[in-house]
Amino acid sequence: MSKAQEFSINGMARVRKRKKNKDTWAIIGFIAPAFIIYGVYVIYSIFMTFYYSTFNWTGIDANMVFIGLENYKQLFQDGVFWTSIQNNFLLVIASLLTQLPVGLIMALLLFSPIKGIRLFRSVYFMPFLMSTVAIGILFIFIYEGNYGLLNSILGAIGLESLETAWIGKENTAIWAVIATVCWQFAPFYMILFRATIVGIPEELYEAADIDGGASGWQRFKNITLPLLRPIIITSAILSVIGSLKYFDLIYVMTGGGPNNSTELMATYMYKQTFTNFNMGYGSSISFSMFIIAFIVTAFMLLGDKSNGGGMNDD
Repeated sequence: MSKAQEFSINGMARVRKRKKNKDTWAIIGFIAPAFIIYGVYVIYSIFMTFYYSTFNWTGIDANMVFIGLENYKQLFQDGVFWTSIQNNFLLVIASLLTQLPVGLIMALLLFSPIKGIRLFRSVYFMPFLMSTVAIGILFIFIYEGNYGLLNSILGAIGLESLETAWIGKENTAIWAVIATVCWQFAPFYMILFRATIVGIPEELYEAADIDGGASGWQRFKNITLPLLRPIIITSAILSVIGSLKYFDLIYVMTGGGPNNSTELMATYMYKQTFTNFNMGYGSSISFSMFIIAFIVTAFMLLGDKSNGGGMNDD
């Protein structure tokens, strides 16, 4: 190889290296703002939440007394906290068993040859578009014991024995608010499933019809459902995380009552932090919420990976 050829090759290598470095810095420049925002508002907040949980502090005055893990010791002995965890997991199970199946059924109905299907699309999605506060107030009137719509319907069809103060009694309040949460968020998963179904190639259904004249159930079981698996897993994770940190509708409808029967970790954290002015104890509840959500999500992802699936399946 001549010196001229060697010089030319080295020159081209240097040009490629400079171009690669330039592209690398361009990529860093584009993603740096997102990483900075994520670091400040998520990572930093998580560390600061744990930091505050090691203090006895009102959150207002400058007197912060370091107490180590005493807040967590108190937390493990707090009956209301364990009740809130139980209610959160009831909400998780109800969401997985209700929101996802109902969302999938509504998504499939949108592909049915129903007259006025555009109207149904709007009606189905309306609960998710409504303000959570408005939904809470609406269902307070629906569940009201004396003149509520639900009791009026039960009375009209001869089921007066079932009438009760739905959100005023401990044994029915949690189920009433869970039903409302599921009603509100089922349309969100409907949209996710519908968007995925739209992307399924029509050729797959045509091939199934040509091969054996597959019925609607066979088409769903053998084509639609397997291709929906990644979005079902994603939806399940979103549902679990959302249920573990849920707050607003419970706060509007019951405030955690009666007698803490509808208390969730988020509502209990809010009360301790901003009502009782116990920032340290509230931070320990908040950090515990993060740990529980992280562990549950990790198990779901690892379980799906061990089964040969994953959200990145094509």
